[in-house]
Amino acid sequence: MFFKRVGQLKAPQRAVFLALSVVVPSLFLSACMSSEKDIDLSTYVDQTEPADVLYNQGLANLNAGRLQEASRKFDAVDRQHPYSEWARKSMVMGAFADYRQGNYDEAIGSAKRYLTLYPSTDDAAYAQYIIGLSYYRQIKDVTQDQKEARQTVQTMQDLVTRWPTSEYVDDAKEKIRFANDQLAGKEMQIGRYYLERREYIAAVKRFRTVVENYSNTRHVEEALARLTESYYAMGLTSEAQTAAAVLGTNYPDSPWYKDSYKLLQSNGLAPRENAGSWISKAGKMITGA
Repeated sequence: MFFKRVGQLKAPQRAVFLALSVVVPSLFLSACMSSEKDIDLSTYVDQTEPADVLYNQGLANLNAGRLQEASRKFDAVDRQHPYSEWARKSMVMGAFADYRQGNYDEAIGSAKRYLTLYPSTDDAAYAQYIIGLSYYRQIKDVTQDQKEARQTVQTMQDLVTRWPTSEYVDDAKEKIRFANDQLAGKEMQIGRYYLERREYIAAVKRFRTVVENYSNTRHVEEALARLTESYYAMGLTSEAQTAAAVLGTNYPDSPWYKDSYKLLQSNGLAPRENAGSWISKAGKMITGA
């Protein structure tokens, strides 16, 4: 009866029916094909692999220098097997892979997350070390801002303080010394700028910071000579003599000391330490670079 009614459809209705009979199956097939295309087979494979397999694949890629693939594997472990032992290991190794690729912000973020979740594990010191290295690699020339140098000092000092027996401590101390030298260099650059413009008070402030806070850097020698020059220009001869005396005591063969000595001698003065001066007190902390 159905077929009979179909056959009795008028011409316009019959045309609509035939059109729908073609469109509907094609839409169905298109939907099936679209759903198949949307399947990411690599993701599907990852989701079916155990955490330890993914982790070991990440290590293999890391050792082979395939850093992006290693990162992808470690991320897969963390994403698909959260809070597992393998996810914990993958988090810190993923941070290392990011660091090796120069993705420092990502490395810092992953390592900080690790320390938040697992602050007492054996790999916590390593995570802290990765953060410090990531800041260290971004330290800029002294003509630019030294934010990363300050972050390096803080992060590496935290490592030395919290994990004093860690295998990373010796290198952390080296990185601290370098970063402090950069910070001192920045202070010297600004101090020279003020000195050239005869803004002596501003210059003294910068040179004093170097002597008091960065006494174990190579810049303290010049800082004392610049203090001699600045105080002498201001007419504060006692402070100028003290700066020169402390310079001579710690660096007797220094060209900076010879220049300071000559400057004082030009006005009939000589280096003479005033024990009550801040320079004398700071001088006792000088260890040299």
